[in-house]
Formats: sequence, C-alpha cells, structure tokens
Amino acid sequence: MSGAGGITTARRDTAAGDIPVDTPRLPAREAAESELSKPMYHENDPNFLQRALNQFWDWVAGVFDAAAGAAPGGPAGLAVLVVIVIGLAAALWWRLGTPQRSSRGADALFDSDGPRSAAQHRAAAETHAAALRWTEAVQERMRAIVRSLEERALLDPRPGRTADEAAAEAGRTLPEHTTRLRAAARSFDDVTYGGRTADQPTYLSLRTLDLELDEAKPLPPGTSRGANG
Repeated sequence: MSGAGGITTARRDTAAGDIPVDTPRLPAREAAESELSKPMYHENDPNFLQRALNQFWDWVAGVFDAAAGAAPGGPAGLAVLVVIVIGLAAALWWRLGTPQRSSRGADALFDSDGPRSAAQHRAAAETHAAALRWTEAVQERMRAIVRSLEERALLDPRPGRTADEAAAEAGRTLPEHTTRLRAAARSFDDVTYGGRTADQPTYLSLRTLDLELDEAKPLPPGTSRGANG
C-alpha cells in the first residue's frame, strides 16, 4: 500500500508542480527575427554595392566554370581559347584601326567651321608638315585637293561630301587620276576615322597629286573614258 501510495503521491506532485512551458513557434520566430534585426548584429554586413559585386563575380565564376567544363582540356583548354580570342581581336584592331565612325554625316570631308579656300588648306597643310604633324598635313592636303576641284568647277560644291565620294566624282572628270584619287581618299579616312597615324611619304604623295591635278585637263563633256585611251 505504501509503495503504491508513494507512486501515486509522486505523480500527483509532478502534475501539481511546475510544468515546462512550450512557446508557440510563430511568436518564437518573430521574437528571434526582432532580436536579429537590431543594428548591433549588422554592423559588419556588406553594403548594397558590395553585395551586387559579390553576386556578379559569383555569376562570372559560374560562367567560367561552365565554360571550363565544356572546353576541351578543361581550364587549360579554356585559357588557350581565351588567348586565341584576344590575339584575333588584337589583329583586327591593328588591321582595321579604331572604329570611330558613328554616322554617315561624321564622315564629311570638311569641318563645320566655315568654308576655306584651296590656298588656305594648302597653307595649313604646309604648316603642319613643317612641324612634322603628318596626320593633320594629310587631312588638310586632301581638303585642298577637293576644294581646288570645286573652285575649278570640276566638282559641284556640296556640304557633307565624303572623301570617297569626292574621289569617285572627280575620277569621272579626271579618269587618268582615278586610282590615285581613291588612294588619297583612303589615306584621309585612315587617319581621320581609322585611328591611323600618317607619315611623310603619305603626305608627299597627296602633295604631288594636288600639284598634278591643278594642271590636269578635264575630260571633255560627252567623251567616254574608253575613247580617251
């Protein structure tokens, strides 16, 4: 009896004593989030820019990992492919020059600072040549060539005309100089829009062409190029 009674008493004591309190899950989570949202827990967190950069570099790393997995030879093969692509890009850059043309209007032969005579363009070209500024000298000499043809009525003055267009139009009137006119236009385009640097031989070639064109006789109207020889 005493044993059974002891057990019964112990159970009653347990039932009547302190019972552990279970906090509901939702209030507990809200309390934890409220506590963790305090500034003291986020003093060393990265800012928005740092987080964005981290995500970007993670993305780049993922792309390279995927490429390395697909490339023959793994990472080493990918490195070889990257070197080849860079080499091809450098070769194209050297061959074609820096692309700087934005529109057809940007290719115009003359600047928009007002018309100048052929003599003025020639004087500017000689000034640049004396200072060894061959790029500017080539540009001014090509402008002198076209302006001189306009002054002689061999070309109609037309704003926005490009060097290539001027060479093609002048070649129909002065067919014996067609090839050299086109070469002069290419030299002008290379140094003006292609990022190339002119040299003395290029300038002297345009200077000689300018002097010869100044004395050249135009093809008579109605005469075909073939009939001229």
